[in-house]
Amino acid sequence: MEHKITALRVQKRNPNRVNVYLDGSFAFGLSRIVAAWLQVGQTLSDEKIASLQAEETREAAYQAALRYLNFRPRSEAELRNKLEGKGFDASVIDATLQRLTEEGLVRDDRFARSWAESRSLSRPRSRRLIAFELRQKGISEENIQQAVADLEDTELAFRAGLRYARRLKNLDFATFQRRLAGFLQRRGFAYGTVVTTVRRIWDEIQATHDTMT
Repeated sequence: MEHKITALRVQKRNPNRVNVYLDGSFAFGLSRIVAAWLQVGQTLSDEKIASLQAEETREAAYQAALRYLNFRPRSEAELRNKLEGKGFDASVIDATLQRLTEEGLVRDDRFARSWAESRSLSRPRSRRLIAFELRQKGISEENIQQAVADLEDTELAFRAGLRYARRLKNLDFATFQRRLAGFLQRRGFAYGTVVTTVRRIWDEIQATHDTMT
């Protein structure tokens, strides 16, 4: 069955969407990018209408994914979970993720490296804990191992501990040791790494203090 487009009206509350009127009555809304080729007087078959609405659904999923990516980079699994939560079908989600991958907006290997680098610089923690976080985000074991390959727990522990130790510098060694060790253990570092790091940071603080006095 054929239907004639009798009006195309931009929505007042959302100028990025267009209301489509067929045979004198409102039929459905479309994003402007999907409706761009439509014209008043044009006829649409039932099959074409179904195709337009399917395209609209794919575009809606794509835009939802872009909004989610605006906050920070995401893994493929994170995006899939988000789109599933919004009620999109698996086929639509697969098409959306493929499009994002082709555009270079979703790459789990790059995401894993970025995550590991960010963690090591801004909030240092152990390689083991960084790998655990990446597994929670659905990253493959191969990409995880590549991401953490260049990280060293001794350096990560020292960097994390040195920042935290600034608030402990006036404490006696026993209290300093207990608090800093607990902090480093919560960051996922092994016992041996924790012990050597606590002593290293204590000695550095004492050396700095002696130099200043």
